[in-house]
Amino acid sequence: MHKALRWFGWGVAGLLLLALLFAAWVWFASWRILGATHEAAVERLPAVNAAQLAEGGRQARILGCYSCHGEGLRGRLMFEAPNVVRVWVPNLVELAARTNDQQLAQGIRQGVGHDGRALYFMPSALYSRLNEAEVAALIAHIRSLPNGGERLANIEWGPIGRFALASGGLPSQRDRMEEFRTRLPFDAGPATAAGRRLASLQCGDCHAPDLSGGEPMPGVHAPGLAIAGAYSREQFRALMRTGRPPGGRQLNMMSEVAVEDLRYYTDAEIDQIYDYLQARAQRVTDPPAPTPEAG
Repeated sequence: MHKALRWFGWGVAGLLLLALLFAAWVWFASWRILGATHEAAVERLPAVNAAQLAEGGRQARILGCYSCHGEGLRGRLMFEAPNVVRVWVPNLVELAARTNDQQLAQGIRQGVGHDGRALYFMPSALYSRLNEAEVAALIAHIRSLPNGGERLANIEWGPIGRFALASGGLPSQRDRMEEFRTRLPFDAGPATAAGRRLASLQCGDCHAPDLSGGEPMPGVHAPGLAIAGAYSREQFRALMRTGRPPGGRQLNMMSEVAVEDLRYYTDAEIDQIYDYLQARAQRVTDPPAPTPEAG
């Protein structure tokens, strides 16, 4: 009996030691990943005129800067998952006051923060498709806003989130750049090139870089955009303005994105996106979403 208890004690002690070693590995590996710094490419941003500045403000709405960072772009708590992560998006006007245009631009479209560390929840991989003039206009818009608010905490990682980092299950935006460079939406020809670019910038983060369908959040599946081939022009316009498909049901993410971001598109831009997606749907068959569509 005493021998059995002794072996049981050694077994428990061994398991505890393994658990401690595992926890230490997770913490150390995630600490190294989060603390690593990277060299960004030099951004060559052109000067911005008044018209481009105004357009930069509209694009900041369309691209979700305001829906993520809040009105005035002063930051907020965007997302919280217990034991996984707590995401504070930064106060951009406060950040702009203490950084230069190079540092802001590399965060927008290179996935490298002003301190050289990789970004995770800023959709920089998607925004790598922006050109220099568009990035310059966004930065000029941020700098045109009244300064104020406080510096916010960035990201607080829980144990599950740290394990995802350590095991490679959560790539940074910098790590995703190649995917967005190579997985381009189907080219349906010059007649729909404008709509293709709009769709690649707006839809690529949720629906995958090539618009074939993605998983923007665990358990939330956004369908491939060949589904748009079933929409009439009027139905598609309603979807983009209200986030509701024919029948009026609520969609997981699309309903929110449409009301907050997509409503800033012009009617002509929505028609360009529609024309491209129709042309794409005639040539591309996307894999079915594994769960009911996210929008």
